[in-house]
Amino acid sequence: MNTKKTRESQYQRCLDLARTNGLETLGLMTSQVWTDDPRRLAFVLARYKFVAKMLEGRARVAEVGCGDAFGTRIVAQAVGRVTAYDFDPIFVEDAGRRSSAAWPFDVLAHDIVQRPLPGKYDGVYCLDVLEHVSRRREHACLGNLRRSLRPSGALIVGTPSLESQAYASPQSKAGHVNCKSGAALARVLRSHFSNVFLFSMNDEVVHTGFAPMAHYLLAVCTGPLPRRVR
Repeated sequence: MNTKKTRESQYQRCLDLARTNGLETLGLMTSQVWTDDPRRLAFVLARYKFVAKMLEGRARVAEVGCGDAFGTRIVAQAVGRVTAYDFDPIFVEDAGRRSSAAWPFDVLAHDIVQRPLPGKYDGVYCLDVLEHVSRRREHACLGNLRRSLRPSGALIVGTPSLESQAYASPQSKAGHVNCKSGAALARVLRSHFSNVFLFSMNDEVVHTGFAPMAHYLLAVCTGPLPRRVR
């Protein structure tokens, strides 16, 4: 029998959990970030913390473009139930393998550009998705997000700013086909929602400062319109 004890009793749970459950593992995408740029993981998780606070208490929430869904647990801690979606089966499979009985949520394959989500949600969020959608298809994407919400629902969109791309890595730039300034992001979202509240983000700090100096943009949208305003 393994009788090892930590020197301070409050840390014994760390050892007990490792013995009974094993150690938690990073996802495919998160592992790459931790290998190549560890501090970026702090920025990514701060975005999930923002979403969790904005959607706190909502019963039914969906994440669109969840990747490996490593940060989804932060939102699951604050809402009734999260369903995570991604269009890449590789990431859906990876997230499913690491599911936790303590923090349960479903991970499903879905392409939001093609059709709305299967059901209506009190809140929907997509982080680092819109910049991967061509300008020609962005209204189809946003329209499907809008149609996935209940009338009282809220959408949160997070995306790197256009201004940040001068400092982006080659890997990031390869997939970023539609980065926007703060003004342009607010404008396109206002064609689908009555209210758009724009926030700036630098590193892990979210604020209401000057959007052209933001590395990342977060928009909270409410009042989904019956149809797109042209």
